[in-house]
Amino acid sequence: MTTHNHILIVDDDPNIREVLGVLLRSEGYLTMEAENGSVALEKIRENPEVDLVILDIMMPGISGVEVCEQLRAVSSVPVLFLTAKSQDADMVEAYDSGGDDFLVKPFSQTELLMKVKSLIRRRIDYDQVGAPQKDPNTEVLSEDVVIDVRTRSVRRDDTRINLTDKEFDILRYFIEHRGEVVQNKDLYENVWGENYLPSASNTIMVHILNLRKKLESDVNKPRIIKTVWGKGYRID
Repeated sequence: MTTHNHILIVDDDPNIREVLGVLLRSEGYLTMEAENGSVALEKIRENPEVDLVILDIMMPGISGVEVCEQLRAVSSVPVLFLTAKSQDADMVEAYDSGGDDFLVKPFSQTELLMKVKSLIRRRIDYDQVGAPQKDPNTEVLSEDVVIDVRTRSVRRDDTRINLTDKEFDILRYFIEHRGEVVQNKDLYENVWGENYLPSASNTIMVHILNLRKKLESDVNKPRIIKTVWGKGYRID
């Protein structure tokens, strides 16, 4: 069962750290602990082999959000936020700081382990895609969704996702502008090749919804094609 994957548990509650440590070690993970944000950042700097950080969002001193922001300046290691809150604003703040996923206390052991396995698999896939021998036409959209621009194919866990030509062209345009906010006007005129009119926004919205249904694990909480309210859409 040994995985040799290293997980850093960051929580100011020693009981939470102990429970998580016992659970994760029983699944074969190697664990480290930090009681606050400062110690967490120090341990990450000293241990670059960390594969996942489980991070409490509400801590005295440096908050989990601040830890994640500082971490993102030097590392792409996945971050799973733990919080007693479930408000949308907290989730947005967690994701905006660079967090990868979000778990509300109290949570089930099954749900935690599913997210841990998913994020570590995403880390491994990301590292493999980033290797020099990897086809440069391949892009990882999420932990299990990969697009190959050259062959115009999209797969989830090696199962092909059937997209229409227009849906693929939209997705490719997002990939070409990855990290940028794509406005409706630019998307429509470049993909449809027609002058943009306000009524075209409905056409775009329908196509984005259909794409999300095919790509996202939860269409109500999209992680791939994100809406930037009042501006457009973005793929990170």
